[in-house]
Amino acid sequence: MKALVLSSSPRRNGNSALLAEAVSQGLAEAGHEAELLFADDFLHAFLRDCRKCRKPDGECSIEDGFRSVFLDRYLPADGFIAATPIYWYGSSAQLKAFLDRTFCYYAASYPGSEEVIRGMQGKRIGLVLSSEETFPMVSGAVICQIQEFSRYTRSDFVGVVHGYGNARGDVLRDPGEPMKAARRFGKEFFTRHTSDYQIDTVRSGRVWG
Repeated sequence: MKALVLSSSPRRNGNSALLAEAVSQGLAEAGHEAELLFADDFLHAFLRDCRKCRKPDGECSIEDGFRSVFLDRYLPADGFIAATPIYWYGSSAQLKAFLDRTFCYYAASYPGSEEVIRGMQGKRIGLVLSSEETFPMVSGAVICQIQEFSRYTRSDFVGVVHGYGNARGDVLRDPGEPMKAARRFGKEFFTRHTSDYQIDTVRSGRVWG
């Protein structure tokens, strides 16, 4: 299986980036293909008004590296793991921009939207977080957003790894050992149990065995 891991922090050696690397290592150890990308390398603009800036042929007119990453790397991947620090109880602007920019390609005005929509569905989605604050709901808004993104794209939200720290490398000293948790998360990413029950879901009443 193939997973795209996106480090969305502007710090290439920050805490969420370290956790993203650990997830990638875990994926590789389990025999999967993991590609770790840094958002700042290809994402240089926010979403605009498609009705005004779309090219005559329906292509997005924003000239940066997002198009190739989205079409050639995100869509073919079986899984996507987003890594972000928590800024003002939300994700980084880079991660938000990445999610926003996907709209350019599944909007009806994009000529290949049907194929893009098919490619967005059925992925396994993961989230990796770092924050200085340990208040339990500090991650609530980010988790909710990724959960709804997963639901909207008919994908499976596999889970979250959260490390605590502020200075670069603090997660290495976190007694909760998030680096180990991130590595294990990567190893189990494509096999970990997930569920999202509906009122009419048929289930046995037991989770294991």
